[in-house]
Order: sequence, then C-alpha cells, then structure tokens
Amino acid sequence: MALRVSAKISGDDIDLEGIVEGEAVATGIPGGNALLAFAEAGLGDDAAAITAARQRVREELGERSMVDAACIIANFQRMVRIADGTGIALDNQLVALTADLRDELGINDYPTARVTREAGWFARLLARLVRPILPALMRRAMSR
Repeated sequence: MALRVSAKISGDDIDLEGIVEGEAVATGIPGGNALLAFAEAGLGDDAAAITAARQRVREELGERSMVDAACIIANFQRMVRIADGTGIALDNQLVALTADLRDELGINDYPTARVTREAGWFARLLARLVRPILPALMRRAMSR
C-alpha cells in the first residue's frame, strides 16, 4: 500500500503486478528490474546470485541505494517471518484499505493470508472513499 501511495505522490506510474510476479519486467520504478533481481536473489541461498544482484543495484542506482535496498529486504524478511510465525493477521484498517490491491495481485492466495479475515462490504466502501485522500494525508504526515 505504501508503494502505491508514494507513487501517486511522486506522480510515478508503476506496475505492481510486475513486482509480485518477481519477473524482470518494466515496473515504472527507477532501477526496478535491478531491485527485483536483488530482492529475488536475497530470498535465495545462491551467494553468487546475491553478489551479482547487489553489484547491479550498486552500478545502476549507487552505493547508498544498494544499502537501502538491502536493509529493506532484510527488514521485510524479519517482519514477515515474525508475523507468519506468530500468526499475526493484518489489522482491520489495513485489510479494508488494501482489499482491492490484495485481490488484484493474488496476495490472498498465499497460504499465510489465511489468518487475515476478509473485509466486509461496508469496510471496502469506506476504504474506497478514503483511498483518494491517502496521498494528501501521507504528504502531510511526512512534512511533520
């Protein structure tokens, strides 16, 4: 959800399906193909693939971006493992706000998605009303 909203704030046109598929496709994100390859390699145990992917990000986006990407990959892995291990479900607000995106990207088909109950029709309606103002709310929160 954060990526979708931040793309709207910056005016970028992104393809979230390309990110979920894990394929090197044009995502609309600068260096997106290199970042996808780095994230995919980071999920595996092939040291050579990780090294090559890390170097590609370094060459295309710079050292700082490579470090940022490595931190995000590691943090996401940590959060997902904790949530999956403990059976933590998405909170009700996030379920409602991301219902369409999770449907569209097939995220609800993941085995660990079973712990999250589906948003009802009223929550989906409210989320549809709130979603257009999220970029403005995030801009305001980031300016503080």
